[in-house]
Amino acid sequence: MKHYPDTFTSSLSLGLAIVLLLLLNGCASQSTAKDSAFVVQDMPAQWSERSAQSEQQATTASTVKATWWQDFASPELDRLIAQGLQNNPDLGMAAERIVQAEAQARIAGASLFPVLSGSAGASHRETRGGNSTNGINADGGGNNSSSSNSTSLGLSASYEFDFWGKNAAGVRAANSQQQASQFDRDSLKLTLTAGIATGYFQILAVRERLAVAQENLTIARRVLQVVEARVRYGAAAQLDLTRQRAAVISQEAAIPPLQLQEQQALYALAILLGQVPPGFQVAGDKIQQINVPTIAPGLPASLLQRRPDLASAEAQLAAANANIDATRAALFPSISLSSSLGLASDSLQGLVNAPLTTFNIAAGLTQVIFDGGRLRNQVSIAESRQRELLLAYRKAVLAALADVDSSLAASSRSQAQEALLQASLQESDQALRLSEIRYRAGADDLLVLLDAQRSRFQAQDQLTQSRLSRLQAQLGLYKALGGGWLGQ
Repeated sequence: MKHYPDTFTSSLSLGLAIVLLLLLNGCASQSTAKDSAFVVQDMPAQWSERSAQSEQQATTASTVKATWWQDFASPELDRLIAQGLQNNPDLGMAAERIVQAEAQARIAGASLFPVLSGSAGASHRETRGGNSTNGINADGGGNNSSSSNSTSLGLSASYEFDFWGKNAAGVRAANSQQQASQFDRDSLKLTLTAGIATGYFQILAVRERLAVAQENLTIARRVLQVVEARVRYGAAAQLDLTRQRAAVISQEAAIPPLQLQEQQALYALAILLGQVPPGFQVAGDKIQQINVPTIAPGLPASLLQRRPDLASAEAQLAAANANIDATRAALFPSISLSSSLGLASDSLQGLVNAPLTTFNIAAGLTQVIFDGGRLRNQVSIAESRQRELLLAYRKAVLAALADVDSSLAASSRSQAQEALLQASLQESDQALRLSEIRYRAGADDLLVLLDAQRSRFQAQDQLTQSRLSRLQAQLGLYKALGGGWLGQ
C-alpha cells in the first residue's frame, strides 16, 4: 500500500490553520443572545376566593393528585377513565405526534456528527479488432480481441464545524419542541379525563331528573284521581278536573326531552372512550351518590409548575429562543472538512494484495456575500416569533390564574346554592302534603294544590341540576389546578 505523507501533512496543516483562524474569529463573533426567561412580576400571594370553606372543610381538603378522579369515590368512573385513556383516538394521535417530535430531535442531533459514505465499483471491458496477419483462422479470416477488468473501493467523510452553534441551536429547538409535544399530550389527557367525568355526571344527572319527573308524574296522577272523585261526588267543578289533567299532560311532556338528553350524553361519552355509540350504556343513575371532594388549591405561584399547558408554552418559548440563535449563526461563514480514501486495481485479487491507493483531505469556507437580506429577515422573523410566544405565555399564565379563581368561586357558590335548594325542597314537600290534605277536606281550591305541585317539581329538579353544577365546578377546579400534574 502506498502512502503520501507529504501531501497529507501539508493538507492537514492547511486545514487546521484555517480552522484555528476561523475558530478565533467565531469566538469573537459568537451570538450573545440570552434566553428570555419570563417571570410574572405581579403573581398574587393568595387567591381572591379562599374557597369559602369552613375551618372543618379546610382541614379535610386534599391536595390534587395525579389520579384526582378517584376522589369522587365512583368505581364506575374510575373504570371509564381507564378505558378512555387507553382507547381515545385524540390521545392516540397525540402520542404519535410525540413519536414524530422525538424522531425530529434525533434528525437535528445527527447534524453534530460527520457524514460517512462508501462506494464500490467493478467494470469489464472487451474489444475486438479486424483481420490479423499473424493469425489465420480455418476459414481464412483473422481478428484481434482483448478484455480487461477493474475494481475500486472508496470511502469519504465530511463534517461541518459548528463554530457558531447553529446546529446545536437546532438541536435545542427540536428538543424543546419534543418537550412541548409531551406537555400537549398531558394537557389533552387532563382535558380528556375531565371530559369523561363531566359526561358521566351529566348522564347520572339526566337519569335522576328522569326519575324525578316520573315520580312527579305519579304524584300528579294521584292528585288527578282525587280530583276525579271530588267531581263525581259534586264536591269540585269540572274546571278542576281539566286543570289537573293539563298538569298531568305537562308532566308527561317533560319526559321525552330528558330521554333524548340521556341518549345524546351516552353517545358523547362513548366517543370520548373510543367506543361505538349505539348500544353503549353505563350503570349509574344517582348523581346524589357521587362524593363531592374538597380541594386545597395551594398558592398561586405554584400554578406555574402544576399546569402542562403552561409548561408547553414555556417549552415553545425555549424553542423560539434557540431558533433565534440558529438564524443568527446562519449569518456567519460555514466551515467544512472533507476527506476521501480510494482503492483501485485491475483485478479483484489485486484489490486485496496490491491496490492503487488515493487519499485526499480538504477544508472549505463558505460565506454568503449577498442574498437580498434573506438571512437577516429570517433573524427578524425568529425574534418576532419569540416576542409573540412570550406574550402568549403571559396570556396563558393570566388565564390560568383566572381559571382557578373562577373555579373556586363556582365551587363555593354552588355549594351554598345546593344547601338552599335542599331546604327549599323540604319546605315544598311539606307544602304539597298539606295542600293535598286541605284540598281533600275542601279547605283549599285546586289552584293552591297545583301551585304546590309545581313548586315541588321545580325544587326537586333544580336540586339535581345544582348537584351537577357543583360537581362540574369541582371538575373545573381540578382541571384549573393542573390535575395533579407535576411534570410526570
